[in-house]
Amino acid sequence: MGLLIDGVWHDQDQRRANESGEFVRADSSFRAAIGAADGRFPATSGRYHLFVNAGCPWAYRTVLYRSLKNLDAVVSISFTAPAAGSQGWTFGDTAEPILGARHIHNIYSLADPSFTGRATVPVLWDLEERTIVNNESADIIRMFNSAFNGIEGVSAVDFYPDEHATEIDQLNALIYDTVNNGVYRCGFAQSQQAYEQAYDALFETLDQLDARLAGQRYLCGDVITEVDWRLFSTLVRFDLAYYSQFRCNRNRLIDFAHLWPYTRDLYQQPEVAATVDVAAIKGIYYGGRAPGILPKGPDINFGEPHHRENMTVGP
Repeated sequence: MGLLIDGVWHDQDQRRANESGEFVRADSSFRAAIGAADGRFPATSGRYHLFVNAGCPWAYRTVLYRSLKNLDAVVSISFTAPAAGSQGWTFGDTAEPILGARHIHNIYSLADPSFTGRATVPVLWDLEERTIVNNESADIIRMFNSAFNGIEGVSAVDFYPDEHATEIDQLNALIYDTVNNGVYRCGFAQSQQAYEQAYDALFETLDQLDARLAGQRYLCGDVITEVDWRLFSTLVRFDLAYYSQFRCNRNRLIDFAHLWPYTRDLYQQPEVAATVDVAAIKGIYYGGRAPGILPKGPDINFGEPHHRENMTVGP
């Protein structure tokens, strides 16, 4: 995957690693907020557009929240082709209709003609100011959770309730480092030691979460919160891609006694299943590597009954 330097695209491998061979993820560049006190980006229906890749777990978070919060009529959306190529994320053979962009990096250059950095997804675009509001998925899902609540038709469900905020933040920090980003630290490690450290941390956390879910339905008890959806975005991809492609192969998700039915429970919540694009998931992890052959399996039944309906929070 290449990058922009002073607004010009450079096709070069950007597998980022430190001196120990550990994968290092760059910080997002655009961090403004819809509904912030400065009033620059008001929570207005029809003003914002999402550019995403359905297979990418980070972009997927925003696709999922757009569906869960019933924001389809509020925030429009465009999808890139599954696999990245020499120009990074691309919209395929024709330009996307909103900005006439062929590639995601075109959108970054429109927002900042001298931008230097990686052209990642998701991108939350302001159609009025013709600029990027935010390209950090964690920020965007927080906005989607509450910023548009006053608009007719938007769901009032709150995935970041005050009573669980501290617990959510603590779990998010652990899960981001060792699971969400941890699978990438395994897959993109440039030394054996870096890989094994990431691998051990990943499965240590998964074991902890599996034990936690033995006594309660969701990570914060009997209510679904943001931390569940952030974890789900990785778990739903685990056996499809990370187990084999990223060498996260101690065991499969379906081998966990509680994480596997928990994942099915979340998948079977209203408005979720339609957001999971198995072909796109396989496309980004396998389709971009020559010769671009997608695996036929595994055949995973996310619709299998999960039997977690009557679980109660333990003591």
